Amino acid sequence: VFSNSAKMTYKLYYFAIRGLAEPIRLLLVDQGVDFEDIQFTKGEEWFAMKDKFAFGQVPALKQGDFEVPQSGAILRHLARKHGLVGDTEEEKAFVDFFHEGVKDLHLKYTGMIYREYEKKDEFLANVYPVEWAKIEKLLKMHANGEKFVIGDKISYADYMLFEELDIALILCSKSLDAFPTLKAYHQRMAARPKIKEYIAKRNIPVNNNGKQ
Repeated sequence: VFSNSAKMTYKLYYFAIRGLAEPIRLLLVDQGVDFEDIQFTKGEEWFAMKDKFAFGQVPALKQGDFEVPQSGAILRHLARKHGLVGDTEEEKAFVDFFHEGVKDLHLKYTGMIYREYEKKDEFLANVYPVEWAKIEKLLKMHANGEKFVIGDKISYADYMLFEELDIALILCSKSLDAFPTLKAYHQRMAARPKIKEYIAKRNIPVNNNGKQ
């Protein structure tokens, strides 16, 4: 138990890549939350710290002696603390399943990037079109997709979606050409002042295998 957590700066531990930590970083940056972004750049640094984390893995968020591991749990923890979960039970459920749906797509992306990069063209032709169609349809359920995932108010799912759209455009600049609502959404999020400033200074790769 820690008594002065509200006065302590968050410490986010991850590798020097975007990976699973980037939606968390985007949330913290956009919400103006002070945090220390601790990035492991050498294997020996990571292995020296590995046993200090609950599951022996990162990302992990610490505030004093309190640790939250697992990327989804970190996002939801921060979202609850900073009013980013939605207001009604229906909104909260929508944000949760929207996030999980985007996470499923991310797992398909990382599966291709790390294990089947030779199938990139197949992924672009067959996976993205199907998955983005589903996600765009869901996005348009609130404010016709012209604002945020649940309409007027930003939620933690927005940072997950923005990052996934961003890495899709890195993989292929034409990835979103058939999805104008998603493309416009990405442009709006990228133009948010704090995110725009952060992106301009960001210098880490998406993945740790040199492919993106």
